Amino acid sequence: MNKLFQALGAATLIALAAPVAAQNKINISIATGGTGGVYYPLGGGMAAVFSKFIPGMDATAEVTGGSVDNLKLIGSGKPYIALTMADATLDAFKGEDKFKGNKVAVRTLMILYPNRMHVVSVEGRGVNKIADLKGKHVSTGSPGSATEVMAFRVIEAAGLDKDKDMKRERLGVAESVNAMKDGKIDAFFWVGGLPTAAVTDIANTPGTKIKMIDHADLVPAMNKKYGNLYIEDVIPKATYRGMDADNNQSSVMNVLVANANMDDMTAYNIVKTIFDKRQDLINVHKEAENFKLENQKASASPIPFHPGAAKYFAEKGIKLN
Repeated sequence: MNKLFQALGAATLIALAAPVAAQNKINISIATGGTGGVYYPLGGGMAAVFSKFIPGMDATAEVTGGSVDNLKLIGSGKPYIALTMADATLDAFKGEDKFKGNKVAVRTLMILYPNRMHVVSVEGRGVNKIADLKGKHVSTGSPGSATEVMAFRVIEAAGLDKDKDMKRERLGVAESVNAMKDGKIDAFFWVGGLPTAAVTDIANTPGTKIKMIDHADLVPAMNKKYGNLYIEDVIPKATYRGMDADNNQSSVMNVLVANANMDDMTAYNIVKTIFDKRQDLINVHKEAENFKLENQKASASPIPFHPGAAKYFAEKGIKLN
């Protein structure tokens, strides 16, 4: 009889445990960007380490149009985290620009790395400075990207009209490079990490010499209008083949974000795993070297930190409030 009760007890425990295990299963998607940029491989690396090291989590990386599309996915309330740029994220948080009237309940999980604005041309197209874009065929980034947001701000700061002063295309970085090779555009904007695979591609194309257009002098005007989101930065000349000198350009920080409705433990585990397995991510792309505890500051992100992320950083001695 005792054995029967023991068997029944064990069966009951198994039956009770099954729903708990199912409830603990977490499926999460990581919104990244196009395949020619840095977000996609890094997001893929994150998905791999989350799935392997966070119990019950099954993570996948998704190709997207970029930051703006990613923030709309965050706003959907579905289980997403996203790589995005601080300027587009602030617009989403405040319900401005491309998010006018549609505030997103977005929260920062962590500061990632600086995103460098590349203004790229090649020798022979007559583009040596931003003013030379007037009258040219120019790609300002794909419609769902923060590249487009920042490109418009660079063009505006230079005193040009994005609609009247150039023949504008809206292409992702890989498509921009192909259009450049085919002679369909004279220059393109791209905001990304170093090196960006698609830019490396155009730089390594036989018979082509890359021209990286300086524009760091426009940062004060951009910050005056949009807040202190941008920094004067440099793409070292060793980054891409054919560069004659360092490229003086503008940068903005990348952030990893989630919806405010994400539970604290999931947010905590995501951030902890990124730092615990940082070397795995560096092996995917070297921009992960910039995932540093000392970079986690409230001043580095205009968006409030998620409480679960803040808990992890507090344990590491970092106060965000």
